Amino acid sequence: MSMRHVVKKANSIADQMTSATRNQVLSLYMRVFRIARGWQSTLPQDTESERRYIVQEAQTLFRQNQQLTDQESIKKCIDECEARIEIGLHYRNPYPRPIYLPIMGLATQKGRKLKAQQRMRKQAKPVYLQSHDEDS
Repeated sequence: MSMRHVVKKANSIADQMTSATRNQVLSLYMRVFRIARGWQSTLPQDTESERRYIVQEAQTLFRQNQQLTDQESIKKCIDECEARIEIGLHYRNPYPRPIYLPIMGLATQKGRKLKAQQRMRKQAKPVYLQSHDEDS
């Protein structure tokens, strides 16, 4: 994918934001593509598939969130992106880290206990996984 194509996509994603937020989102979008281009896996045979994953994940999440207009929601997405970048670079692993469930997180419950379990799961979900559904 050419850099001009990436910039064009990033511009369309950020059209409706304030200029400061728009610049921040564009900067993150470009940073993710630069990271993908230079990505070196700890296992050389996985490098290309991990690069593709980084690009596809960024495109999916940025498209998924391009219609956001609420500044608080946009800020949460920016925080998630920054956290995932830092974690990926630190651990040299582009894939999201697993969620560590609260005690009894997998117990099957019904009624009020189930609602309490669901609330605990939501509270335990880290910022870098906010865009992922519970079932994925």
